[in-house]
Amino acid sequence: MPDLASADVKLRQLQILREVLRSGSERYAARLLKISQPAVSQQIKQLEAALGLKLFLREKNRLIPTHQAWELYRDIEVGFASLDRVGRSVATLKGEEPSAISLAAPGIFCFRLLPQVVRALRNRDPSHSAHIRSGSYQQTAEHILNGRADLGISRLPLDERIFEWQPVATARNICLFHPEHRFAAKELVVAEDLVGEPLIDIEPQFSAHQMNINALRYMGVEPDIAVEFDASGHDAGFVAAGIGVSITNQVIAREYGHFGLSSRPFEPGAVYHYVVFWRRGRTLDDRLRFVVESVARIFRDDAR
Repeated sequence: MPDLASADVKLRQLQILREVLRSGSERYAARLLKISQPAVSQQIKQLEAALGLKLFLREKNRLIPTHQAWELYRDIEVGFASLDRVGRSVATLKGEEPSAISLAAPGIFCFRLLPQVVRALRNRDPSHSAHIRSGSYQQTAEHILNGRADLGISRLPLDERIFEWQPVATARNICLFHPEHRFAAKELVVAEDLVGEPLIDIEPQFSAHQMNINALRYMGVEPDIAVEFDASGHDAGFVAAGIGVSITNQVIAREYGHFGLSSRPFEPGAVYHYVVFWRRGRTLDDRLRFVVESVARIFRDDAR
């Protein structure tokens, strides 16, 4: 990658490239940046010339980002996140607190937990707002690492060299099923009970999949996977429809409250430790500390 300092690259050009890649077109980027579409096109061409790189292929009035464009985009995101941190630092030094708090968490926590947290935050001060960034546990960690979020909700392990955290909940595995399912008559569901049961299961790259499926294969039984999904929270609707049963944990299952599902402890199980975490070395202001304590309080109330 060329040296940007010696390539006469302007910050505005990088901002424009960022918006084109994020929005998917020059037209939408121009609207977001409140400039004309020809101005966007001109800045992109000037950036390509300065870098000596082809950032887009142009086919039938469409821009197709090249591999080099996406590589540059990742570094641009990190750079703009650093600028955001500088802005927050200046605001802190001036005694000003930004009104928006950015929270990163798996999307499942938007069902119940995060709405309660944001409600508590706004009850405390109506001027505060929240920016939610959802994704996988890995993406949540990346949001915190790159400064795109102030606080994250995840589960251990996390890298203690990079992050600090406060424990907020411990959860064990449960089997989730439709209220009219035969498991409602049981106090405990074990791996043997899953023989012949259609499963709503997370994709093979996740450790939860390996634990559930390996328990069956250990008994010489091939699991009957009816639906495979790729993120926490995508199984509840299928379970509610009576398509199959799912293995999840107590923390995740609480987010499903409005589905009216039933559950029982599941063995063999695992223990999950949930935390609110932030970038190591960061000092939490009163607002962020309030959010951390709000999450911990909600989990404590749930556990009673």
